[in-house]
Amino acid sequence: MPAESATILPIAVGRRERNKLRMKEHIYTTALSLFIEKGFEKTTIEEIAERADVARGTFVNHFQHKDELITTWSKQRQTRLEEKLQKSRREDDDVPTALRRCIAALAEINEEDRELNGVMLTAWVRAGLPITEEPRTAELFADAIRSGLESGQTARYVCVDPMQVGHLLRDAYLGALFRWCRSGWPGDAKGSLFVELCRILDIVLPGITET
Repeated sequence: MPAESATILPIAVGRRERNKLRMKEHIYTTALSLFIEKGFEKTTIEEIAERADVARGTFVNHFQHKDELITTWSKQRQTRLEEKLQKSRREDDDVPTALRRCIAALAEINEEDRELNGVMLTAWVRAGLPITEEPRTAELFADAIRSGLESGQTARYVCVDPMQVGHLLRDAYLGALFRWCRSGWPGDAKGSLFVELCRILDIVLPGITET
């Protein structure tokens, strides 16, 4: 997703609150543009404030420190992922279909703006957020498995612990994502992440199948 189209504006009430949110959005999108140009580490708060044409104090009023921009970016990605899954979900999805919808949404989000995602993922890891954040991606995988089991169409998928499988898939997804951001894979660059995630899923599915 281009930095210019990122948004952190919720539904707001009142002109003052709307103006405050618009300023926060302006600072945020300005920062993302600079991160693409210079990288996260080399971009200073002063440079962000100057490019956004605001005082340093205005930046601090909206973001207490630069790392808060990473958490904002991470929360946005999670929200978009959940929205995509909500729109694509079908009540009769079996386990494999539900999980493939999940990895398709993950691949799509990462392919929206690969350059920005590469920069921000590096910053996300350096900030230690993969460890401190709630494992929402694992929970979404687990939810997809539960949903598939509830459809009643795939009794052979026993999945004693959907959350354990969710953690396994999240860990595999992050590894594939980091490799993809670093170098990509030959062939169709747009679809390669999805293809790799499908291969991972094909390895995992037999392990949760009743024999």
